[in-house]
Amino acid sequence: MGFWTASAKGRGRHIANRRAGLPQSFVIALRKWLNRLAFAVFNWQWSRQNHSGHQRKAVPMKLSRFAALSLGLALAAAPMAALPALAQADKVVATVNGIAITERDLTLASEDLAERLAQLPEERKRDELINYMVDLKLGAKAATDAKIADGPDFAARLAYYREKVLLDEYLTSESKKAATPEAAQKLFDDTVKAMKPEEEVHARHILVEDEAKAKAAAERVKKGEDFAKVAAELSKDPGSGKEGGDLGWFSKERMVPEFAEAAFKLEKGQVSAPVKSQFGWHVIKLEDKRTKPLPKFDEVKPQISQYLERKAQQDIVLALREKAKIERLDKPAAAPAEKPAEPKKP
Repeated sequence: MGFWTASAKGRGRHIANRRAGLPQSFVIALRKWLNRLAFAVFNWQWSRQNHSGHQRKAVPMKLSRFAALSLGLALAAAPMAALPALAQADKVVATVNGIAITERDLTLASEDLAERLAQLPEERKRDELINYMVDLKLGAKAATDAKIADGPDFAARLAYYREKVLLDEYLTSESKKAATPEAAQKLFDDTVKAMKPEEEVHARHILVEDEAKAKAAAERVKKGEDFAKVAAELSKDPGSGKEGGDLGWFSKERMVPEFAEAAFKLEKGQVSAPVKSQFGWHVIKLEDKRTKPLPKFDEVKPQISQYLERKAQQDIVLALREKAKIERLDKPAAAPAEKPAEPKKP
C-alpha cells in the first residue's frame, strides 16, 4: 500500500499498512501468538480445493453449494423428518412451467451469488434471486431433455461436487464447535497478555514541495500564526490539508522512517524544523502523546471467531490426512537412500 492512505474520515495518512478498526499492536501480537496460521491455512485451502493433482493458486474460495446440491439432488437427497423450519424452507415462492421455486432454493442461491448480491440494493436482491432461479430451472429442464445427464462425464462431475459439498458442510459444522465464546475470550486474553505497551502520537503536518517553502511555513507558525490555518492554506496533502494538517493518532511503524523519527522526538505542542521525505518537505506539530489503548473484546470478537473456525477446519483436515494411507500412483516410488560410503582408512 502506498504512502498515503485514507482514514475513515478521509484524512491523508503516512501509513504503510493500516488495519482499519484494530490497533496494530493487537494485530502483531495475534500474529505472533498464531504464527503458524498462514502455512496452516495454505494447507487447508489446498486440501479443500486441489483434488485434481496439479497445484493451484492458494486463494480463498467459497464452494458453490447451490450448484453442487442442484447437481446432486438425484443421488444425494435423503428423506428428512417434517419439521416446522423445513416446512418454511420448502414454501413455494414462484413456479416456472409448473416447476416450484422454494425459499430453500433462494437461500442456496444467495450463497452462490453472494458477490453479485453484495453490489445490489436490498430491495432488488429477492427479485434477482427469483430471476436467477427461473433461468436455472428452465436451463436444467432443457439440459435434462437434451439428455446431458447421460453423458460420460456427468456422473463423475456429480460425484466430485457431492464430495465437495459434504466436506464443506462437515468442516463448517465441526468448526463451529471450536468457536465458542469461552475459546474466543481465552484467545483474546492470551493475546492481550503478550502485547507490549505501544506509544502513539497525535500530530499535524504541512507538506510542501521544497525546503524553502517548508522554512517559510515554519517561520509563520513560529511568529504566532495558527498551525492548522497555515496547513489548510499551504499543505499539498489532499486529505489532511483540508483538516488543518490533522493526521489523527498513529504509531511509529505506520509512518515513513524520516517522518516518524521527527514526530516522535517532539514534545506536546512543539513544532519541528523542516523534515525531508520521499514525498516532499514536512513541518510537523505534535498535539499529544499516549500509550495506545487496547482493543475491547467485542471489537475483535468476529475476527477471533473466524480464526478459531478456520483453525479448527485445518486441524480437522490435517488430522484426517495423518490417519489416512495415501499412495501416489502417478509417480514412481522414491528410491531408497544410498548407504554413505565408508571413510577411507588413513
